[in-house]
Amino acid sequence: MTKVLITGVAGFIGSNLAVRLLQEGYEVVGIDNLSYGVREQIPAGVVFHEIDIRSKKIYPLFEGVKYVFHLAAKNCISDCQKDPLATSDINVTGTVNVFEASVRAGVKKVIYAESSAVYEGSNQFPTPESAVAPHSFYARSKVAGHHFAQAYKEFYNLDSIGLRYFNVYGPRQDYRRTIPPLMSAFIIQLLQGKQPVIYGTGEKKRDFIYVDDINDAHVLLMNEEKANNEVYNIGSGKNYSVNEIYKIIKDLVGVHVEAQYLNNLTGEAEITLADCAKLRALGWQPQTTLEQGIKEQIAYIKQHVL
Repeated sequence: MTKVLITGVAGFIGSNLAVRLLQEGYEVVGIDNLSYGVREQIPAGVVFHEIDIRSKKIYPLFEGVKYVFHLAAKNCISDCQKDPLATSDINVTGTVNVFEASVRAGVKKVIYAESSAVYEGSNQFPTPESAVAPHSFYARSKVAGHHFAQAYKEFYNLDSIGLRYFNVYGPRQDYRRTIPPLMSAFIIQLLQGKQPVIYGTGEKKRDFIYVDDINDAHVLLMNEEKANNEVYNIGSGKNYSVNEIYKIIKDLVGVHVEAQYLNNLTGEAEITLADCAKLRALGWQPQTTLEQGIKEQIAYIKQHVL
């Protein structure tokens, strides 16, 4: 079996990806220090190692691995703004350590997480991969990882692909952050009879993409040689305001409570909207409608979280 390693395997995207790869017959090795991830989310069949991506002890775990998905990160923008040192240490130093481990082990390709946050300062919508304009510490740490990926290709011939995820949602979405992702936050709070919080006016618009559609892209890019050493946006190409999302979730949950509006969060983009022409040209297409995806997330939260 082809061996694939996932960093951040206990997290939202990592655990869903592990399920998909196991279903397709891959051998999956998982790394996570469980600072953000949840052990119970790691699917049976993953060879799991509780270890930090910044440790040199990860190097032996990469032996025999053909593909690496590097998803581990400090990724809550508000937390990153409060602690730039930790943000750099995890997102930059940790990423470089993963590249180094991959080179030493002869890994064929590293597919690593960037973020749509790198477009925070862009006014071009839909936003193409060329419109990089980072603002927050988090976004700048992701841009740094991109530059190191380029350097590892130039000096060590390590192939990689950078994925700029837009707002991914679905089962296993992290709800434990200081500021949880709005989908899981709204669903949980409404199901618990609490008043959800919206930061700002609720008119910020986001491009939401379901996690299964993300995994379609993962599998495609892992096996596509002509995609190497490129970056790709992964979004739906549609965006919705926070207020619109809240109304959809209220209707689907069946609890009609008005949200509480608090001060705006700093460092966040007002609008995100992906131009996914590059990825679509390789044959990828999102399959899940927003309402279908939210229904799946509600069902998962009812069964596994509450």
